Amino acid sequence: MSLLNRTDNSQATSRGAISIRNVDKSFGAQQVLHNINLDVTPGEVLVILGPSGSGKSTLLRTINHLEKVERGTIAIDEELIGYRPRHGKLHELRESEVLAQRTEVGMVFQNFNLFPHLTALQNITEAPIYAKKVRKAAAVARAKELLARVGLGDRADAYPRQLSGGQQQRVAIARALALDPKVVLFDEPTSALDPELVTEVLDTIRSLAESGTTLVIVTHEIGFARDVADRIVFMDAGRIIETGTPAQVFGAPRHERTKAFLSKVLEPAFHI
Repeated sequence: MSLLNRTDNSQATSRGAISIRNVDKSFGAQQVLHNINLDVTPGEVLVILGPSGSGKSTLLRTINHLEKVERGTIAIDEELIGYRPRHGKLHELRESEVLAQRTEVGMVFQNFNLFPHLTALQNITEAPIYAKKVRKAAAVARAKELLARVGLGDRADAYPRQLSGGQQQRVAIARALALDPKVVLFDEPTSALDPELVTEVLDTIRSLAESGTTLVIVTHEIGFARDVADRIVFMDAGRIIETGTPAQVFGAPRHERTKAFLSKVLEPAFHI
């Protein structure tokens, strides 16, 4: 799906540029990201693929400073994330400043992370009311719009335990959109779902992709990646091995590691 075929949304596509420069990340003695350089353009849908342990989720979590980096920088719309330059050095922001930046970056996790004691509606209104000081009536109206958008307009008063896994993940997507973020990050959003619930979540993300929001998606759903992505990034052992359009990466991969990975996953993905 080309950016040119998406719904024209000048506000959405004028923001959400991501710039990742020379990023290294380690956990103890193990280096999990090696000199990552990547640009995401406003409104682009970028899908990150790779085997388990390749650094995909860690890279995603550095974008909103859930993981700190040892070297390099990450910026959204030219604003450094997590740091501020001062006297030729980078100084980490205070936690309150980092939290303010995170309101511009929606995040959808593998395991939903909904508050169990709050209804679907309350889960969505919590951050706008308390993080951005949105008036309650406006936050509730927006939450109802978002629930309708993800097909759950009739479940506003349901608690997470009363929702299926797919419904909970759709509430989580609505919650991520409630702050009108510049970027939405998805960390394997279907991995915790039963197979029959995957399609409803992927259809919701497809709809969001068509709206012109910048999306970065870590997923194992190869067919979905081929359908929704503007660009594919293939990672292995903490490095970006290959990037290209879905047609390029799936149809004519250049790197032998990419070819080996796809040879194991493409056939099951397309012969169901």
